[in-house]
Amino acid sequence: METRKLGRTGLEAAVMGLGTEYLVEATRETVVSVVREALDKGVNYFDVLFSYADYRDNFGAALEGRRDEIILTGHLGSADKDGQYRRTRDIAESEALIDDQLTRLHTDHLDVLFLSNCDEADDYRRIMAPGGLLALAGKLQRRGKARFIGLSGHKVPVSRRAVQSGEIDVLMHNINLSGDATEGRTELYHLCAAHDVGLVGMKPFAGGALLGPDGPDVTPVQCLSYAVSQPGVSTLVPGVKNLEELRAALAYLDASTEERDFSAVLPHFQEPAEGTCVYCNHCLPCPSGIDIGKTIRLLVSARHGDLEPFRGHYEALEARASDCTECGACMERCPFGVDVISNMQQAVELFECNPLDDTG
Repeated sequence: METRKLGRTGLEAAVMGLGTEYLVEATRETVVSVVREALDKGVNYFDVLFSYADYRDNFGAALEGRRDEIILTGHLGSADKDGQYRRTRDIAESEALIDDQLTRLHTDHLDVLFLSNCDEADDYRRIMAPGGLLALAGKLQRRGKARFIGLSGHKVPVSRRAVQSGEIDVLMHNINLSGDATEGRTELYHLCAAHDVGLVGMKPFAGGALLGPDGPDVTPVQCLSYAVSQPGVSTLVPGVKNLEELRAALAYLDASTEERDFSAVLPHFQEPAEGTCVYCNHCLPCPSGIDIGKTIRLLVSARHGDLEPFRGHYEALEARASDCTECGACMERCPFGVDVISNMQQAVELFECNPLDDTG
C-alpha cells in the first residue's frame, strides 16, 4: 500500500487507515477479524477514539502481537457516561482515561495523542491555556506515553488556529465531497502542508450520508479517491463496522483510474451538508439517555425502505425519541447544525404513532 509522511512526525502512514467508531458495539470476534484483515492488507494507522472498556479491550485483543506494526492514536477529552459518549476537559479524568487505554491496549505509548473534538473558540482557548489539555498532552509526551500531539475538529477557524499555533503535529479533520464546499477548507489543507502538519481525513463518506439513497450516484471508491487527493492529506480513516464495509473501503487500493474518477459527481456537491447528521455522536451525552445518532440513522433508513425491520431496532433502544425533553443541549454541541429536536419529533411520529397493523 502507498504510504505518506504524517507531517513533521516523520511517521509513514498507509494512505488508508481505519476509523473505529462504528466498531464500538461490535463483538470481539468482529473487531479482531476487521483489524487483522486491515493489518494484512497494509493498513497501519488506527484511530482509537472512545473510552468504553469493552471497546478498548477488544482492540487490545486485536492488536496483540502486532503493536509494532502500527501508528496508534488516542484522544484526550473523550469520555463516557452511562454508556454514552461525552466530552470532558477535566485534567485528572483525561489523564486517567489515557492510562486506562494504554493498559487495555497492552502498550506503553500512543503514537499520536489528540486534543479531541475542538470546534469552538472558547473551548480552544480552554484547551490551549496553561493547565489545559495541551499542557497535559505535553506532560504525557515528556513521560514517553505519547510521541506526537494532534487536534481533531470539524470547523475551519479553530483548526486553522491550531495549525498556525505550532503546538500540534497532526490535524484530524472531516474531508469529503460534500463538506469541502465549506469556505476555507481547501485553504486549511494547504496550510497543513505549509506548516508540515500531518493531515488525517475523517468522515470521507460523511458518516454514510454520501452513500444514501437520496444522494447522487457516487461510490465508496470515488469518495475515498476525492478525499485522498486533497492537498496535504497523509491518510484517511474511513469508519467501518464489519468485514464487508472494510473490503468496500479497501477496494480503493485495486480500483482502476476510471473507477477512482470523481469528476462527474463534483457538480452535485457545491453546497455544504449543513443540517445533515453524520452520526459522529458529538451531540452526546443526552440527559434522557437517547442515542441520538442511532435514532436518526434508523429514521433515515426507515424512510427509504420497509419500516418494520427498523421498528424492531427502534423499539430495542434503551431510550426512545419520545423521551426527548427538547433541552437543546445536543444542538449546541452538534458541529453540523442538525435540528435534533425536529428529528426526534419525526421519529416519534414514524415509529411510535404508526402501530403495527394486526388486522390482516
